[in-house]
Amino acid sequence: MKRAFFLVAALLVAGTASAERFVMITHTQGTDPFWPVVQKGGEDAAKAVGAEFEYNFAPSGDMADMARLIEAATATQPDGIVVSLPDADALGGAIKAAADSGIPVITMNSGLESSAAVGALMHVGQPERLAGEKAGERAKAEGATKGLCLNQESFNTALVDRCTGYFESMGMDLNMIDVSNDVAQIKTRTAAALQADPEVDALLAVGPHVCVAAAAAVKDVGAKVHLACFDLSPEVINLIQAGEVAFTIDQQQRLQGYMPIVVLHLYNQNAGLLPGANIPSGPGFVDASNAAGVAAQAGVNR
Repeated sequence: MKRAFFLVAALLVAGTASAERFVMITHTQGTDPFWPVVQKGGEDAAKAVGAEFEYNFAPSGDMADMARLIEAATATQPDGIVVSLPDADALGGAIKAAADSGIPVITMNSGLESSAAVGALMHVGQPERLAGEKAGERAKAEGATKGLCLNQESFNTALVDRCTGYFESMGMDLNMIDVSNDVAQIKTRTAAALQADPEVDALLAVGPHVCVAAAAAVKDVGAKVHLACFDLSPEVINLIQAGEVAFTIDQQQRLQGYMPIVVLHLYNQNAGLLPGANIPSGPGFVDASNAAGVAAQAGVNR
């Protein structure tokens, strides 16, 4: 009888062992509609594998504040950290310290080229330079002759890569301005740039809220501009269907939140099981030909 009691007790303890806990830290300031979809992806994956999930960001947008969030997460020794890497110089030390302490780390969204150097297991996200190149190829084919890239995060190497790739494919020198993450400023700075140089006939907006503000600026100025964008939101879909945006590049950000959690779970449960390569989540085009099909997913799962 005693033996049976202890067996049941052991099984109960095993069944109530603490769940894995994963922490995700990204560089959003809380103003970009892109990131709630990433967060949802992480939450959905954690629920699927029975793990606890914590999502953090620094509202200041300051990289030093983001590094401190990574350090704070490391101190709690979670079962894995997922982190965006927009600035390897500012964040690399904190990420490397987490990895060196034995915490498995996966980078996502930005920082593909620096991921391995900071100690991450792998990266989930689109190759940003390639995505920019594809946008530039298409813009040129659609008649763009002089472009301007609107960058809302000048510190973010991924966004610079998008702009750089765009102009390389266009056969032009980089022409990029900092428009900030404030929608009102984005609109004002875009309008001012168009008025200052009427030869600009193409804009690349590297974020969905930038896309919406840029479209409003184009309308206010009365310019005829080829507007291409990055990422999805319901507003961007509406602009595509209205003919005000030529296309947007979809990097499937839900996958960027979802896949790292699944991979970390498999890594922890199966003696270091990992995919054999980084996971590219994009790029893909959304335009007038397929916008209706993804409209219900914009801002939810894409």
